Amino acid sequence: MGLFDKLKKSLAKTKESINEKFNTVLKTFKKIDDDLFDELEEVLITSDLGVNTSMDIIEKLRQAAKEKKLRDSYELKSELNKIMSDILTEGSGSKIELQGTPAVIMVIGVNGVGKTTSIGKIANMYRNQGKSVLIAAADTFRAAAIEQLEVWSERAGVDIIKQQEGSDPAAVIYDAVNAAKSRNIDILLCDTAGRLHNKKNLMEELKKIYKILNRELPNSSKEVLLVLDATTGQNAVQQAIQFKEAADITGIILTKLDGTAKGGIVLAIKNDYDIPVKFIGVGEKIDDIEPFDPVEFVNAIIDPENEEPVDEIVE
Repeated sequence: MGLFDKLKKSLAKTKESINEKFNTVLKTFKKIDDDLFDELEEVLITSDLGVNTSMDIIEKLRQAAKEKKLRDSYELKSELNKIMSDILTEGSGSKIELQGTPAVIMVIGVNGVGKTTSIGKIANMYRNQGKSVLIAAADTFRAAAIEQLEVWSERAGVDIIKQQEGSDPAAVIYDAVNAAKSRNIDILLCDTAGRLHNKKNLMEELKKIYKILNRELPNSSKEVLLVLDATTGQNAVQQAIQFKEAADITGIILTKLDGTAKGGIVLAIKNDYDIPVKFIGVGEKIDDIEPFDPVEFVNAIIDPENEEPVDEIVE
């Protein structure tokens, strides 16, 4: 299965939530008027794009319809596709920065969102690309976090730097940085704690880690990726807000897209907070993670062609 086919399959529920509802409205309202736009706005809101983003999109859709003198409702399909693509490509980009040796990717997120799994998948992806990868097990707070990460590092075929549970996370990072430099590692993947109940502790912990990374690797790129569970919808948006207050997030890893109709949160997070998605989880296997492509993502949930929706033929 090709990358786009895999993406389309994983986004089938989201497409049903957005594209199919959109088609239903277009078949009901042939003429472009305020009632049509009100209905389309409701579709977007109920598809987890959030109120602000939904309103912004509909306003841009109104402007496009007016400027291009559109008459038939189905002509709005390609306009919606373009507006969504523009939102995801404007401002902060979705491309991962890998500069210096090693380049650093820090991963944060609460328990249960797929943080450990994502680190293993990313390590495997880069190793398959011929890059050397080292994992730093700096989530020393959560019981079994280190053991789970060890399992995934073995699956990915990469080494891991660890200390005992309860150790200073910054000390783990320091050891991992020195190991990465001595081994000429391409990518250092750092697991970190994702405690939100005490933001001050999290901020202090990350501050110590940033200090070490900036001192020891001044010329290396440093990505800070927040892992969010797509199935939680607007709750994931709230997590993004809270973590953004505690950490300088450069992007998001969105997991479990294959099991939800709530993929629309990608647009809400990018539009409202300019945090781009950089990786998406599209299944449970070790190779079921993909770098995020904004245009392919939108094409997978909104048909780009201006084809008039037709009723399905039931045999």
